[in-house]
Amino acid sequence: MIELKFPDGAARQYPAGVTGREVAASISPSLAKRAALVELNGAQLDLDRTLETSGDFRLLMREDPAALATIRHDAAHVMAEAVQSLFPGTQVTIGPAIEDGFYYDFARDEPFSTDDFAAIEKKMAEIIDKGARLEREVWDRDEAIKYFEGIGEAYKAEIIRDLPEAETITVYRQGEWLDLCRGPHFPSTKFVGKAFKLTKLAGAYWRGDHRNAQLQRIYGTAWATKEDLDAHLQRLEEAEKRDHRKVGRAMELFHMQEEGRGMVFWHPKGWVLWRVIEDYMRRRLDAAGYVEVKTPQVLDRKFWEASGHWEKYRPNMFVCETVEGETLSLKPMNCPGHVQIFDQGQRSYRELPLRMAEFGACHRYEPSGALHGLMRVRGFTQDDAHIFCREDQIVAETSAFIELARSVHADLGMETAYISLGTRPEVRAGSDEFWDKAEALMAESARAAGTEPVVTEGDGAFYAPKLDFIVKDAIGREWTCGTIQLDYVLPERLDASYIAEDGQKHRPVMLHRAILGSFERFIGIMIENYAGAFPLWLAPVQAVVATITSDADGYAEEVAAKFKAAGLRVETDLRNEKVGYKVREHSVGKVPVIAVVGRNEAAEGKVALRRLGSQAQEILTVEEAIRVLTDEATPPDLKRANS
Repeated sequence: MIELKFPDGAARQYPAGVTGREVAASISPSLAKRAALVELNGAQLDLDRTLETSGDFRLLMREDPAALATIRHDAAHVMAEAVQSLFPGTQVTIGPAIEDGFYYDFARDEPFSTDDFAAIEKKMAEIIDKGARLEREVWDRDEAIKYFEGIGEAYKAEIIRDLPEAETITVYRQGEWLDLCRGPHFPSTKFVGKAFKLTKLAGAYWRGDHRNAQLQRIYGTAWATKEDLDAHLQRLEEAEKRDHRKVGRAMELFHMQEEGRGMVFWHPKGWVLWRVIEDYMRRRLDAAGYVEVKTPQVLDRKFWEASGHWEKYRPNMFVCETVEGETLSLKPMNCPGHVQIFDQGQRSYRELPLRMAEFGACHRYEPSGALHGLMRVRGFTQDDAHIFCREDQIVAETSAFIELARSVHADLGMETAYISLGTRPEVRAGSDEFWDKAEALMAESARAAGTEPVVTEGDGAFYAPKLDFIVKDAIGREWTCGTIQLDYVLPERLDASYIAEDGQKHRPVMLHRAILGSFERFIGIMIENYAGAFPLWLAPVQAVVATITSDADGYAEEVAAKFKAAGLRVETDLRNEKVGYKVREHSVGKVPVIAVVGRNEAAEGKVALRRLGSQAQEILTVEEAIRVLTDEATPPDLKRANS
């Protein structure tokens, strides 16, 4: 017998081998019809799987948020069946559920088109309406390989060959169609529902390796209800409008090109934005007691071997050799260089904590298929810092950093949604006792800063746990921006030490921390958060003085000169175009303020201010306009300091 404990606290005994469906039927026949999945001790199972162990048990309905991943997984199977039905000879490879949807990679000689989506979706709806049972079958490994090779599914056969010998080979059959899969799945295709849509096409290498065959990936999304689907599609539409690559191009901020894959060409306006953020970050770090350093871009292989990065990160490092036989690498990270500065001379406990910051340019090889605008690049600059401290200073330093990071994110328009605590990964350095202590310290630090961390099991760094900052943007998307990681390993590897009160050498603890992560990615996130319409203090061009008629050109130049003298970033538009045309054009460039001037404004010493997104205008004297705009253009940290 096994004992199942239900969510309401009740417990019942059942014979070993009972199915989830039978358990549901023992409670209510209608419940057995509605149940979609079983959850036993936190693991999801098919409704018809036999239960062999006791534990916490619950039945999941299709509408349960915990069942959403299975809606998407089943939708991927339904899509694969539809594709093979419509396009005979197509091989299916891998098709998982992912965040907000699913995809399937297909091997087919002819390219798919988004024009094919309507037919595929129609066929998917037919398969769902049939309500074919999804049945799990256990196959012999050799028979499975033989079967899939026999029907021309070479990729499936390869997957099976590469599975561990002890792995159980399971196949899910839906009607006459079947696929290699671990599951779980719903009882039938009807449970998928009709709240799905195919969204895009992409190329993908088999198993993510550019040396392998290129496949065709079809993405889709699936939800429990049509209302959820519609809301998601609306978010996608809004995200498309905010795409930092499109907005950045329209605002003339940056571009990227094939000859410099993963590298950013910053245009004047984009570099102004960068410098404004960098200046702001430097002021915040200065105020928080950081010292700024600069470490070399290229270092000898021996250095990276000593730090342990050569073994772990070598495939992602850009390496070069000199005529003198040196093997050098562009730095993929700044931390080992900071340890070298710490190691110069003899450090005293009185110097700790030492907060060492660098806007460090790093380079990492990312496969070309993984590159994505500013979000995933090969050359990037981190707002990096490392805090060298004693163990008894960890909580205070981490707590202070949390408050600093939250304040910076808020100033930049990105409120912290929550902080996650990444705990010990499966492969890690250190004993369980060490991890117990380190995880407790990080949790205590978060609580000291007034927040309860959300635990993400196994998401810690190899050497210690970490806290990640999850921020939400204007359309509700979550981004990981900022981290602090506890490190006992690198100071040991690179022989960092200080003289403690007892006169003996001790190892410092090293806190790796970043607030933005990288300037490139954070600027990309900010562009999408604001849809390019930055607040005045961040806007690359804060105002354009535009003329109505050419006889106001001289006055426009005078106004612009006064704006500039007051510290505003301003341009003039003296073109022989209608003012409405000028306003519309600068609106595309997301200029926050247009100062319109004509004969009347010139005669009266005034300007007509028009705000981005508004038809209204405000008539002010030049002095009043400067007072209003310079106040708005003052960075938030300086406003606080002056208040």
